[in-house]
Amino acid sequence: MKYNRCGNSGLLLPAISLGLWHNFGSVDHFKNGRKIIHHAFDKGITHFDLANNYGPEPGTAEENFGKILKQSFAGNLRDELVISTKAGYFMWPGPYGDWGSRKYLLSSLNQSLKRMKLDYVDIFYSHRPDPNTAIEETMMALDAVVRSGKALYAGISNYKAPEAKKAIEILKQLGTPCIIHQPKYSLFERWVEGGLLDVLQENAVGCIPFSPLAQGMLTDKYVKGIPADSRAAKSHGFLKAEDLTGERLQQIKQLNEVAKHRNQSLAQMALAWLMKDHRITSVLIGASSVKQLDDNLACFNNLEFSTDELNAIESILKN
Repeated sequence: MKYNRCGNSGLLLPAISLGLWHNFGSVDHFKNGRKIIHHAFDKGITHFDLANNYGPEPGTAEENFGKILKQSFAGNLRDELVISTKAGYFMWPGPYGDWGSRKYLLSSLNQSLKRMKLDYVDIFYSHRPDPNTAIEETMMALDAVVRSGKALYAGISNYKAPEAKKAIEILKQLGTPCIIHQPKYSLFERWVEGGLLDVLQENAVGCIPFSPLAQGMLTDKYVKGIPADSRAAKSHGFLKAEDLTGERLQQIKQLNEVAKHRNQSLAQMALAWLMKDHRITSVLIGASSVKQLDDNLACFNNLEFSTDELNAIESILKN
């Protein structure tokens, strides 16, 4: 495993990190999740990313991860892990269980620590900007949790370039630098190229993209259409059948051909494409099985792109 420095901090993150957004909640098989986490750690993945509302049900990914920590990572092994969590999306009903107030962020982190049975997390994120709360208040909450020792570092997620720039400036003034930003970024979702990556580079802040495979669209699952057992075929979830337009399905097929010529799966090429940018600290993947995890980790077998390959990818995405 390759490890990259997170901005200009002292923290190193693996080039690929494991996110627990899906597959680790109360509706999932606990033993399978534990097996995936064990295997990830054995492969050098030291960073595990959560949020207060991950599950389903909300909070259960943290609860299950806490059980796995107690069973398998007791003692000094905790010091070999980088654990992150977030608050910012809806977690509980009432006026104090959503968005970016100091009250919500601090209360949520306390609950997260109890669920995971931890004294601290390594990174605590503001999960999204709050249009109705001053950004100063949200950043002061991040500063407070770091100074309290309940988090070692502060991060932000889903902040557009102007919001990120302001958040980074405020945290710098407070003396608790923002070390990382977690945006949605993939071959199919490239808004970060419109200024955010430049802001992060200028301020020496790391970047860890989530949804690098576009909710499974950048895999061979949809090369031949929409399978009946796929995410897109289900009535719930973030990926909808209408997202897979004829144009999108054609792009998937064409990208898959480029990947084949690189001796890679489409998923492996999509991960490698993100990692070619030196501004990317780590790429956050999900996994529903050990095999899927290993398949994704095989992206390291070919991280180089020729000019012709990059041009071919751009041409496909513009059509």
